[in-house]
Amino acid sequence: MRVFFATDVHGSRACWRKFLRCGEFYDADVLILGGDMTGKGVLPIVRTAGSRFYAYLHDQKHEFGEEELADFEIRVREQGLYPVTADEDEVVKLQLGETRLATLFREEVLKTIESWVSLADERLAGSAARCFVCPGNDDMFEIDGVLAHSKRLEIAEGRVIELGDGYELVSTGWSNPTPWKTHREESEEALTRRIDAMLGEASAPPERLIFNFHCPPHGTPLDEAPALTEDLSVVAAGRVLKHVGSTAVLKAIERVQPGLSLHGHIHESRAITRLGRTLAINPGSSYEQGSLLGALIQLDGRKKVKHYQLTSG
Repeated sequence: MRVFFATDVHGSRACWRKFLRCGEFYDADVLILGGDMTGKGVLPIVRTAGSRFYAYLHDQKHEFGEEELADFEIRVREQGLYPVTADEDEVVKLQLGETRLATLFREEVLKTIESWVSLADERLAGSAARCFVCPGNDDMFEIDGVLAHSKRLEIAEGRVIELGDGYELVSTGWSNPTPWKTHREESEEALTRRIDAMLGEASAPPERLIFNFHCPPHGTPLDEAPALTEDLSVVAAGRVLKHVGSTAVLKAIERVQPGLSLHGHIHESRAITRLGRTLAINPGSSYEQGSLLGALIQLDGRKKVKHYQLTSG
């Protein structure tokens, strides 16, 4: 069985389209998209006189005409943001009104996920590969209902799923607490209970268990992120790193020793490590550049996964 795993696409149109092609490209039997499917914010595009527009993308001002608007909107979506075009006074009101901005963001997220589901159903029609998605801590709960209407995407959250050949997939997108107080995060104690409840339903031997836990195990090469100050600024321009993963996830891996454990959440920690008999992978994320980072794993039922590689494209 060949598994392709990617995570943290954060609304990037380019990454999602690439992910949907990975079954065919890598001859994968199973596609797994880890948590954090949705983007992080709205990007206002200001309409001015004479059918001209401007916007600030990554603090750089871009000015263009109406004939370039569609291309710029695609560029914005490729980088995981949601473009919204409005007159200057409307943009000012939008930026000053947190409630309206939150409502608009929610609308854009759901509209985009609807389009992603339609594209997945179209692109994966006729494919034998199964495709699993598992919303992460940054993903609002409302997207679950949209994903549930897909003909080809399977929601993996909170489930033990039989993959064939005796393999079982155990998944959760929840994380331990973060400084940003995101949608799906909880204490280590609660995360332990969540994981234990799923593992109580698993029946496969450890070497045929696959953990798909968005949060990486604490104190490993998979969970190193730039240290932050109290006001959430990075310390020493990001040169100081800190372990921010989950102790609940680490303990579950150490106790069960699954054959494979897949993680994301910490974009900078692209790494592979072994924790006892478990192969643990975080492929990282470069969604802002429209680059899909992933991992390709060949499973053969042995006690250790021996064939694996990190991918990018």
